[in-house]
Amino acid sequence: MSSIRDIGLAQSGAHKIEWVKRNCPILRSLEAEFSQTRPFENIKVALSIHLEAKTAYLCKVLAAGGAEMYITGSNPLSTQDDVAAALVAAGLEVHAWYGCTPGEYETHIRSVLKNEPNIIIDDGGDLVNMMHTEFADSLDKVIGGCEETTTGIIRLMAMARRDELRFPMVLVNDADCKHLFDNRYGTGQSVFDGINRTTNLIVAGKMVVVAGYGWCGKGVAMRAKGLGARVIVTEIDPIKAIEAVMDGFEVMPMNEAAKLGDFFVTVTGCNKVIAADDFKVMKNGAILSNAGHFNVEIDVEGLEEMALEIEEQRKNIMGYRLEGDRWVYVLAEGRLVNLAAGDGHPAEIMDMSFAIQALSAKYLVENAGKLKEKLIKVPKEVDMEVAKRELNFMGKAIDILTPEQKEYLDSSSL
Repeated sequence: MSSIRDIGLAQSGAHKIEWVKRNCPILRSLEAEFSQTRPFENIKVALSIHLEAKTAYLCKVLAAGGAEMYITGSNPLSTQDDVAAALVAAGLEVHAWYGCTPGEYETHIRSVLKNEPNIIIDDGGDLVNMMHTEFADSLDKVIGGCEETTTGIIRLMAMARRDELRFPMVLVNDADCKHLFDNRYGTGQSVFDGINRTTNLIVAGKMVVVAGYGWCGKGVAMRAKGLGARVIVTEIDPIKAIEAVMDGFEVMPMNEAAKLGDFFVTVTGCNKVIAADDFKVMKNGAILSNAGHFNVEIDVEGLEEMALEIEEQRKNIMGYRLEGDRWVYVLAEGRLVNLAAGDGHPAEIMDMSFAIQALSAKYLVENAGKLKEKLIKVPKEVDMEVAKRELNFMGKAIDILTPEQKEYLDSSSL
């Protein structure tokens, strides 16, 4: 039995999913193959990813392969109620709605996990965490899982260090076809889709402060520059800081950047990246947004305590009046701006990422009981298969080594 907001929204959601399907050729090809080979027959899959149309199509692809799908969202503000309704109308079980409270969010996760899943597909680690705590009695049913994000991998690594992780997890985020394209190009575009549609302000000529220069930060900085902004990067890693400088960006501590920024985007996976000392020196009109998984990178609670007045300016923009009659604005409650205030990454980008998810889940089923390590890299053949399919659908071709070249590269005389 599903728990969603309104089944009457199903037709709208179905149209969104159909549009995604038309623009996801790799997933379409996998859906056709899976419907014939049924690799997930009698397999229960629990999935927690931002519940919008691309995620919904991934769910339908897995279901075409025989999977029993139990679905929830991974963020209270990223679930699209019409998409959730469309999945229920298609016969899948869903527990999610937009704007759920923290308590409702946890209830939705429980509703998914009580079905004793065999495969877990997670985004941020909430499913895996609750599986190990509240549903430990069902851990022996879990073959393994896949993790979508940097934040989730950080949590998994912490569990592994404490020897708490009880089943293998494929680190999908670390696949080349994920982080090189999804994290960089997907995040870069979708962050500014969310910012622009929410604020209706120009980026060109402004100062954009990007906190974190991992693959997501690289994408955000690149897109800001492309929109005509000047860019400052803040970092804790000296190597990444040098890379940002050589890419043409200013680098400085956050408290210095806070004095200069017009737009702020956090993409670090850490907490209180923008905090009280930074709010104190910000310009009037500074706009703060977050593209990390959890809503902890901007210290919104600290900002609320400092504020002399709090007022909603428009949908997904909350204003805070500080000393000196300065207003700073936080987008989407400090949650993922590209999903809480937008539609997330472009369909073609998620086509590759979700193909990695689907093939990694298939790998886990095929190797059930054989994997000894708890943290598993995406198999190279999976990464290469997705890349080859994408290149083919792009209408591009590459060279192939001749036998002579292969012999040369394999030669010990090199």
